[in-house]
Amino acid sequence: MPQLLLKGTPIGKIQGVLFDKDGTLCHSEPHLLTLAKGRIEQAIRRFHRGNASESVVCKIQELLSAAYGLNAEGLDPGGTIAVASRHHNLISTATVFCLLGEGWPQALALANEVFTAVDALENEGPCLATTRTLLPGALSLLQALRQQGVICAVISNDSASGIETFLNQNNLHDTVTELWSAEHQPAKPNPNAVKRLCQLMGLAPAHCALIGDADSDLQMARQAGIGLSLGYMAGWNQPPTLTNYHHLIHHWNDLVVKADPKITHNFSSP
Repeated sequence: MPQLLLKGTPIGKIQGVLFDKDGTLCHSEPHLLTLAKGRIEQAIRRFHRGNASESVVCKIQELLSAAYGLNAEGLDPGGTIAVASRHHNLISTATVFCLLGEGWPQALALANEVFTAVDALENEGPCLATTRTLLPGALSLLQALRQQGVICAVISNDSASGIETFLNQNNLHDTVTELWSAEHQPAKPNPNAVKRLCQLMGLAPAHCALIGDADSDLQMARQAGIGLSLGYMAGWNQPPTLTNYHHLIHHWNDLVVKADPKITHNFSSP
């Protein structure tokens, strides 16, 4: 099996790699910031229509910013907008509306209105539909993995169409051959999501690495029996807090794949 090296040190043999998308392969922070701000703006507009007081409007801004993970430095990599699925973001938005006095049916309907309005704006022009570019060094690694016969997949809480858009925009369909989205069941962070994706790849989890920027990804990988869990640190303005990794990656250029060495090297931990 091909060997992964981190800063020149062998860390394990692999046949496949499962990548998280946002904040791992994809430079998502600008788009997600715009998305979060757009949802907050649409929520405020709807409360204004209902003659909400300025104190309520300020509370909307405060609570939704906290729920989404917005702060003065950008996005919290552990916030819902960065980590959670669209459905979970919808639920967190509706919960904020409940805290402001709405009943659950009304809050859920209002959250759906907000999300639909932002979706419409995204479809109308480039203001929200920014290109999801690869993070520096990711393309070279993906190409090197392909050259060594390593199967690559994306596992994300984005929709299948969102993942496909990312793959299309970056011409990755030749290098990323499988995907697992929020619409697949079970979705991540259920460990069975990893097991099912490995089945699609035709590989045992123990012969795969998973690379992600959230502790929930890395915990899921370990519970699924993934051989090598790697935390990626460079995808956000604020580095994520990770604990469940075998190794940390601070730049994609630090990770190299080489042909199967003659000397067997088992997966290692720091």
